[in-house]
Amino acid sequence: MELFHRLSAPTPPFFQKVRNIGLLLTAIVSALFGLPVELPQCISEIAGGIGIAGTVMATLGQSAIKNE
Repeated sequence: MELFHRLSAPTPPFFQKVRNIGLLLTAIVSALFGLPVELPQCISEIAGGIGIAGTVMATLGQSAIKNE
């Protein structure tokens, strides 16, 4: 239950920005992979790495809590 409380606790402003940037990167990569066009392998690998980085950023940004 501690994880649920941590994820629902208030997030500091800096980590809100980190979370939002991570979500934006993940959304861009998802849209790129959703295109009906075959992408070159180098672009697919770079996009995959950016997608992983965006997911990690969003997770860490959301799990940071504000200590009063």
